[in-house]
Amino acid sequence: MHEAAIEHLSQSDKVLARLIRRVGPCRLEARRSASPFQALLQAVAHQQLNGTAAKTILKRVIAIYPGRKFPAPEDLLATPDERLRGAGLSRAKTAALKDIAAKTLEGIVPSSRAIASISNEEILERLAAIRGVGPWTVEMLLIFMLGRLDVLPATDFGVRKGFALTYRRKELPAPSELIKHGERWRPYRTIACWYLWRALDAE
Repeated sequence: MHEAAIEHLSQSDKVLARLIRRVGPCRLEARRSASPFQALLQAVAHQQLNGTAAKTILKRVIAIYPGRKFPAPEDLLATPDERLRGAGLSRAKTAALKDIAAKTLEGIVPSSRAIASISNEEILERLAAIRGVGPWTVEMLLIFMLGRLDVLPATDFGVRKGFALTYRRKELPAPSELIKHGERWRPYRTIACWYLWRALDAE
């Protein structure tokens, strides 16, 4: 899997090539079953929380809507804020989830079928206009839901830390430095980032 990406990265960056040999084949797989609406809701719920806490809160939110695997945008907008807050969502996250629902109904958040043909740049521009959804959240959606191969989340702590470890830097690289270095990884910057995340596992 991802053989072409691994070959390109190994040839274009000898330091990264050593990490690739150490880690082995890339096991990154996109979770394409979720809609953009669902993926954004899940991403916002996970912001500034560990995975276990976020999943617990999401389960409580979904439990508000019996018989549904996931609430529809209309359901979410019709739910009083107090009910969502009672499930454990902060005031800011409640507002963000309702804005995601509203923007989905307006067509700003594309459907699963529509998003497949939209460029990374346009997706970033459209979704970053939503309350509580910044570039990092959209980049995670591009990588883990859409399986886009050329995404570089330059502000991500794990990517920056993995870069510092791999390239033996005492300090984390600035996002601008990471973007500049990452030019040699195109068109497989996502795969390079996956290996930098793995560098933390091997620490």
